[in-house]
Amino acid sequence: MDLNKAIRELHEELEKLNQVIESLEQFESTGTLPLPPRRGRKSMDQKERQIVSQRMKQYWASRRKGKGASG
Repeated sequence: MDLNKAIRELHEELEKLNQVIESLEQFESTGTLPLPPRRGRKSMDQKERQIVSQRMKQYWASRRKGKGASG
């Protein structure tokens, strides 16, 4: 086995153990376990919101145009 690989794996395992120890210490002091990070929607900055807004305006304008001709 490659020595560098073994050392890297041991460091990764040490990091995991440190996280578990930290969680248990927090549990001991507060009585509650820390919540895992929540997964959710990506937040958009102002520029991205503007791009989406323009795209949706074009979309709805084309929908209104199509509805008026067929309806």
